[in-house]
Amino acid sequence: EKPTCYSIRDTLQMVWVLNGKSLITSPSTNNVKPVTLGIVTCRDTEFHNEEKGNMVYLEIKSKNLCLFCEEIQGKPTLQLKEKKIMELLEEKAQKPFLFFHNKEGSTSVFESVAYPGWFIATPPTAGQLVTLTQERDITTNTNFYLDLLN
Repeated sequence: EKPTCYSIRDTLQMVWVLNGKSLITSPSTNNVKPVTLGIVTCRDTEFHNEEKGNMVYLEIKSKNLCLFCEEIQGKPTLQLKEKKIMELLEEKAQKPFLFFHNKEGSTSVFESVAYPGWFIATPPTAGQLVTLTQERDITTNTNFYLDLLN
């Protein structure tokens, strides 16, 4: 078993780019190297919630970086941690690394399992951090297009 790989973009056609240990948004142009998102379903059903979607781990492909959520200054924050996604799969469910993957029409939504009501989001301007938000409105994008790569 290996992660399913996708290219990811938001509804404004912004892609995710790795900047050090951060993910930032960028318009999709020829000289931009967007990340490839690896997605694998968590086998441990401890935090399973049918209504919220499929429980998944997310990685930045070929970088051994996984997305996880932790509280920084009292606010849930999206981080990248050096971790092999397949190692996560073999362990008991690691809540900070887990996201509910839900479909809304042709788009995907990712909600933090550790912080219910917080969603992966991109701001409407380029060069900004990919974050977590509670606000699902016009100020942030929480809906993403995933295009299968492998």
